[in-house]
Amino acid sequence: MDRIKEIVGNIDQGTPKPVYFLMGEEPYYIDKISQYVADNVLTEEERGFNQMVLYGKETSVDEVISNAKRFPMMAEHQVVIVKEAQHLSRNIENFVSYVENPQPSTILVICYKYKKLDKRKKLYKSIQKNGELFESKKLYENQVSDWIRRTLSSKKYKIVPKACMLLVEFLGTDLSKINNELDKLTLVVPQGTEITPALIEEHIGISKDFNNFELKKAIGEKNMRKTVRIIDYFAQNPKDNPFVVTISLLSTFFTQLLQYHGLKDHSPGNVSKVLGVNPYFVNEFTTAAKNYPMKRVSGIVSGLRQLDLKSKGVNANNLSQADLLKELLVQID
Repeated sequence: MDRIKEIVGNIDQGTPKPVYFLMGEEPYYIDKISQYVADNVLTEEERGFNQMVLYGKETSVDEVISNAKRFPMMAEHQVVIVKEAQHLSRNIENFVSYVENPQPSTILVICYKYKKLDKRKKLYKSIQKNGELFESKKLYENQVSDWIRRTLSSKKYKIVPKACMLLVEFLGTDLSKINNELDKLTLVVPQGTEITPALIEEHIGISKDFNNFELKKAIGEKNMRKTVRIIDYFAQNPKDNPFVVTISLLSTFFTQLLQYHGLKDHSPGNVSKVLGVNPYFVNEFTTAAKNYPMKRVSGIVSGLRQLDLKSKGVNANNLSQADLLKELLVQID
């Protein structure tokens, strides 16, 4: 975030770099920065003649350079944005000559999604010297929850941890997808509201009762009636509740429970730190540890690994999701 603020600050102060090379696995910030350049360097009147968007699939490095070398018309700068530049990866090093001697009146933005430049190559070093090199790294799941909280806080909203986890479970770690859903949510929910699972269900369509986190909680509490209800729901709605997500979450949970049993210090702060979980969820491990002794947890972890392999076709002949879920019940009973 500090790097992004620095990049934006330079643009706002009227000291943009001649070349911005935006690369990495997370497209969200690449799109945000390139859009900020598009919206803020030129006035609306200047953009008609001095702003150009090219696409990696439809252009070449030589064509990009040719356009970058043009002079602006009745403006201090021209802006050339290359979207989907990863399609130019085979010839990307050909930008070296331009980066070493860029056109001072051009701001060239190269959006190189899902890839990174080789740090040993000349282009990487040239951009570091003469332009702005930004790597947008993919966030881990625990980092995405923090990102959601920060994003909503900037818009004057709060969110409970469980609602955060629901969003991450169903939307994954794709920040663009999550941001779109948050935009929809904030359009209909007044500022100052605390976002709850009920609001997530009402406005985004994610069930607050039939989801993997409720399943995990029910299993930890040994509430078999609730566990069976959720598993039956998953069996009837396999597309919305893929088994791969369920088995992954439960495998992580029981592996962490095994770690919990091995801890000498079971204080909430220590458990949260060692297991890497939000303090809000520590009580779930305290309850589950009473219901599942260490030896039993070890057996469950082993059984879930075998079930994960079966779900991928190893030593099993195309088991249906309903069959896999039934076997899951046997493993944890």
